[in-house]
Parts: sequence; C-alpha cells; structure tokens
Amino acid sequence: MIDLATPWALGLLPLPLLAWWLLPPARRDAGAALRVPFYASLRALPAGSRRAPASRRLALALKSLAWLLLVFAAAGPRFVGEPQPVATQGRDLMLALDISGSMAIEDFDVRGRPVDRLRVVNAVARDFVRSRDGDRIGLILFGSRAYLQAPLTFDRETVVEMLDEAELGLAGKETAIGDAIGLAVKHLRDLPAEERVLILLSDGASNAGVLEPLRAAEIAKREGVRVYTIGIGADGPIVQTPFGVRRLGGNADLDEETLRRIAGLTGGNYFRARDTQGLLDVYRQIDVLEPTEGEAATVRPTRSLFYWPLAGALLLAGLLLAGHAHGARSSLGVPHASAHEERKVAA
Repeated sequence: MIDLATPWALGLLPLPLLAWWLLPPARRDAGAALRVPFYASLRALPAGSRRAPASRRLALALKSLAWLLLVFAAAGPRFVGEPQPVATQGRDLMLALDISGSMAIEDFDVRGRPVDRLRVVNAVARDFVRSRDGDRIGLILFGSRAYLQAPLTFDRETVVEMLDEAELGLAGKETAIGDAIGLAVKHLRDLPAEERVLILLSDGASNAGVLEPLRAAEIAKREGVRVYTIGIGADGPIVQTPFGVRRLGGNADLDEETLRRIAGLTGGNYFRARDTQGLLDVYRQIDVLEPTEGEAATVRPTRSLFYWPLAGALLLAGLLLAGHAHGARSSLGVPHASAHEERKVAA
C-alpha cells in the first residue's frame, strides 16, 4: 500500500489561493523595471498577438498541477510492504576461528575425499550463523595474533562473507588462544545483553600471544562471558598410500585439557569434532544450550516514492518556462528564422 510520511504537508495546497486573496495586487503605475526606446511600438502591436485566453487557462492548469505535485512530494509518499516477522532480542554471540597453518591438514572426509579442516569448519559455521535469528554475531580470526574480522551485528550474511574470505595463515602460523578469548571479552563485556557467548574453535595448543588461555578464561568468567570450546581434527590425517587411503596417527597437537578447563571455568562446554557429522552435532548441541530469545515483532519494509511527483513538477516547470519564452518571442513579433538566415542577417 501507499501512504504519506508527512501528511500534514498537504495543508500547503491552498497557499497560492490564500496569497491571491490576501495579498494586494501589483500596482500597474509603479514604473517600468526596464525602459526601452521602442515602448510605443510595443503598445501599438495588434490585439491578436497577445496570448489567447485558452493558452492562459492551459498555463494556469499546468502551474496548478506542478504545485500539486510539489506538495505531494513534500508529503513523502512511500510504498509500505506487508508485515514481516523479526526477532527483537537475542544473545551477543562471538565466533573465534583458528586459521593457523595446521588448519590446512586434510583429515576430514567429505564424500570419500579428504578435505582440509578450515573448509569444513567454514561450511558448517555458515549454516550455524544463518540459523541464529535475533542474535548479534561477531567473528574473530586468530593465528599468531587475534583480529576482529566482523563486529557484533544482526547482518548475518556479512559474517558469512567474512567466513568465506578467511584464508589459512592470514593471522600467522601459530595459535594464540588466550588473545582470541581476551579480544572476544573486550567486545562483549560492555554490551547490555544478558547473555554473552563465545564459541572458540581450535585444532592445536596455544603457543603464541600475550595472554595465557586460562588467565583469559578467568577474565571471561568475571565478565560473564560463557565460552564453548570445540576441538577440531580427526584422530589422524588421511593420506593416500600404495595400499589405499589410510589414517595416520592422532591429533597430538590438540590441547584438549586446556580447552576443557576454559569451558569449565566459564560455565560452557567442551566438544570434540572428529569429522563433519561430529561438527554438525556440536553446533546442534550449542543451539540447544543457547537458544535464541527473540520476541515476536513485525516490521513493514518501506520505499520512498517522493522523487516521482518531484520529477513531474520539474518537468512541468520546464514546459512552462519554454512556453513563456516562446510566447514572449511571439508577442514581440519576432519571426522564427533558421540558423542560416540569422547568420545571413548578422552578416
């Protein structure tokens, strides 16, 4: 439907009539604004050269229509769409994703093919982010250092784009778990939300950064930030051998004990994701533990339409100016000459 943002502007419609009724008419003997030596010749022009009453009525109609369009544009016409449900309250949830060099290990099996850890984590995290209606989502990428890639926002698609743009080794080859937690707490602690949640995914042990992981967990606990930690990696990398596909060794780099203690200190949980299905299950469990708390509300998308009547008013104004110039030329008895004739006369 179409309505008006400022309907009171329609009260300006009778303004020209009020001016015509209330203001005194212009004095004809006030003196000429322009004195020309051939004024007597202008007065002697035949009456037929004056503007006909029909053309004056047409000009008045065009002026009235232009004024109507201007006032209608000032009233702010807009198109209002159908009500759409939105969530008005939720959690402030930060994702901290390890993009150190070890995330390049291809120990996840997708349709019988080995896939590196980061690609699988990104694919699952995208679905998780899109499902968090009503939550503000932020993204931290960490390696040797931690960086805020996306601040807390309701624009989940932007966070998904940032996930897609994450590259291995972009933040360094090592793992700074403590710095990632500290950066997340910094952006969560001063927010008014009652629930502050950090989901940290890592495939190794903390071997870089300034802040120790357990010290960072104590700060998170003090600031009311609950941390869910996810240990990424299969029991060993998948390699192609002369005897077929084999899985070698185990993920010795993963410090499960520290991740488990971080979650315990802050009131969260630790999860182990050994394959794609396991990672999906982890996110489902987090959804159960941290459900969104959106309240029922609706919004109606609007689109402004004022430029259409404004363009029409400007077009009519242009037509009136062109007609006035043409009428003035005709009233002076100046014939319409071609450009060639004008150059000839000038010569």
